[in-house]
Amino acid sequence: MPVVTGEFDVTMSAERMSVGASGFGLGRMVLDKRYHGALAASGNGEMLSFMGSQPNSAGYVAMERVEGTLDGMKGGFTLQHNGIMDRGTRSLSVLVVPDSGSGDLTGLSGKLNIRIENGKHYYTFDYVLAPLA
Repeated sequence: MPVVTGEFDVTMSAERMSVGASGFGLGRMVLDKRYHGALAASGNGEMLSFMGSQPNSAGYVAMERVEGTLDGMKGGFTLQHNGIMDRGTRSLSVLVVPDSGSGDLTGLSGKLNIRIENGKHYYTFDYVLAPLA
């Protein structure tokens, strides 16, 4: 299974919630990312979050479309994020949505790990590119 690593930059902008979802603590953000390294791509998506009643407790989900090159292969794919922080203990899953790959990345599956150190964002991306049947 190929593994690539690098840095990414992210900008998050607050958006208004829908009328049905506003008023009980949900937050909505637009994501704008730039991946550097073997994954040279832009990522755009939306995130929903909720802060729990206890300090350092929260959850978020997001969908992100990534377009660019991965190890020299051009195309795109969609990532699904699912994050939980339980009183400071973090759990994060960022997976490629099945059958979301396009171009040279058709048939892509994988998992993206995110690490933040000293305010910088880093990724490790384990992936498989399987031919379609």
